[in-house]
Formats: sequence, C-alpha cells, structure tokens
Amino acid sequence: MTAVFLDTVGLLAVWDVSDQWHAAADAAYQNLLKQARPLVTTPFVLLECGNAAARRPFRPRVNALRQALIQKGLLIEPTPREVEEAWPAYDRREAAEAGIVDLVSFGVMRRLGVTEAFTNDQHFRAAGFTVLF
Repeated sequence: MTAVFLDTVGLLAVWDVSDQWHAAADAAYQNLLKQARPLVTTPFVLLECGNAAARRPFRPRVNALRQALIQKGLLIEPTPREVEEAWPAYDRREAAEAGIVDLVSFGVMRRLGVTEAFTNDQHFRAAGFTVLF
C-alpha cells in the first residue's frame, strides 16, 4: 500500500476544530486511517506543527504523532542533499513560491516515491503531487 505524506496544513486542519478546512481534512484523515495507509512526514513538518500548536489546546497531539511515527519508522529525515537542493528552488520561487519546508518535503516525497499529500496546500499541487482534500 502506498504511503501518504502528512503536511502541516492537513495536520493542523485535523487538530483544530475551528479551522476552515477541518471537516474536509478530518474526513480525508479518517479515510486514510480506515485504509491503513502508511503516513509519513519529516521532523521539519512536525517543527512547523509544534510552532503553530504551541499555545493551542491540541499541542500534545504534535509530540504524540511524532512518537507514533518514530515507533513505526515513518518519521523520515531529509538528506543533506534534499535540504541543499531545496534552497536554490526556494530562490527560484518554484512550486508557486513554496516555502522551504514544503520544498524539502517535495524532495523527500520524490525519494520515497510518494505522490499523495494529506493537505490542500496549492504548493503541493503546483509541484505535481495529488492533494487529498
């Protein structure tokens, strides 16, 4: 079964019931869980989530997910090359001016052969990936 990449936008939308995308994100996430799809992400994404959740009630969910992913071997470290290749792409404003974390995520996704992202972030679509809500 093919893996799905967890992006910050998707995770925050699931955790934050007041997020405008919560209903769509939660439905998509529940579907992924029902299908038992492997869910992968990077420490960089979780760092973004941790910053966004620092003063929110769902703060504990960030590290809980991190621990679960570590236990399953699904927290993927970007390679130094992926990080280095992301910076020139950032300077070129690739993928509809994606941020650096997204650009690193794209490199990791390509290395793993992951084509779907749990997000509705236009940058993933612009980079050629399928977004799930």
